[in-house]
Amino acid sequence: MIGDLLSWLLAFFLVVAVLAAVLYQVMCLADLENDYVNPYDSASEINELVVPEFVLQGALCFVHLAMGHWFMCLICLPYLYYDVKVYTDRRHLLDVTEIFNQLPWEKKIRLYKLGYLGILLVFSIISMVWSIVSE
Repeated sequence: MIGDLLSWLLAFFLVVAVLAAVLYQVMCLADLENDYVNPYDSASEINELVVPEFVLQGALCFVHLAMGHWFMCLICLPYLYYDVKVYTDRRHLLDVTEIFNQLPWEKKIRLYKLGYLGILLVFSIISMVWSIVSE
């Protein structure tokens, strides 16, 4: 029983970490859009966070799979599939020379990710509370 609670806590912290990484990327893109920062700095800061975000999302899906949380694992799979597809197609890094052309699309993608992660966060909190109450 305590292992289930610890797995939900780990999943919660992984979701919060991925959420923070994506939120920081959205803030960098918004700063670039408002011309507060130059394109090179913004692209380099975002590119530093892309692969750790993918790794954290993979770890989150693996934690759910290893602990037998099948529903949450199925919810995490589309986001993980998208990350793997973007990485294998080598479209995961922002190009400094094309960043202004890609800005609306990249911002939209990250806002969708924020919404998706918000839903995952709510499900994780509900499941963690359910785990505490059932003990």
